[in-house]
Amino acid sequence: MVRLSQLPEASRTSLLNLECPVFDGRPWVEGPSVAQRRVAIISTAGLHRRGDRLFSVGTGSVPGEYRIIPRDTDANDLVMSHISTNYDRSGFQKDWNVVFPLDRLNELAQQGVIGSVADFHYSFMGATDPQLMETAARNLASLLREDNVTAALLVPV
Repeated sequence: MVRLSQLPEASRTSLLNLECPVFDGRPWVEGPSVAQRRVAIISTAGLHRRGDRLFSVGTGSVPGEYRIIPRDTDANDLVMSHISTNYDRSGFQKDWNVVFPLDRLNELAQQGVIGSVADFHYSFMGATDPQLMETAARNLASLLREDNVTAALLVPV
């Protein structure tokens, strides 16, 4: 990822002046021990399977849209259509676990550190106003509930 100091002045100023929203309430809940948790990945790397619709900007884009990535997706079938020209993809190209640590979660499940790995994982496009993502987040929460997910590994990119 590019350093803020390396961005063009206009981009740097825009990012530094972004308003940070405040949300009412506390989403944290009690749950089972980590060794009993079913874990899903939620990334903002703009990931999707080959053949899935690309992430886009502007006309036709939906704020907060996400892609569903099944647990059995092969690393070679995962594509990053993150649209920022300032985004460094080299880490993802060398090891998908940098932005989508599915291999690491499977290892933790095999070792008994976590209970299990969810059947489905999710990727959003980063750099989206969180206030525009509420509807998508509520829909995603329903999907996580259906998959009996009790913990989410958030991977902001």
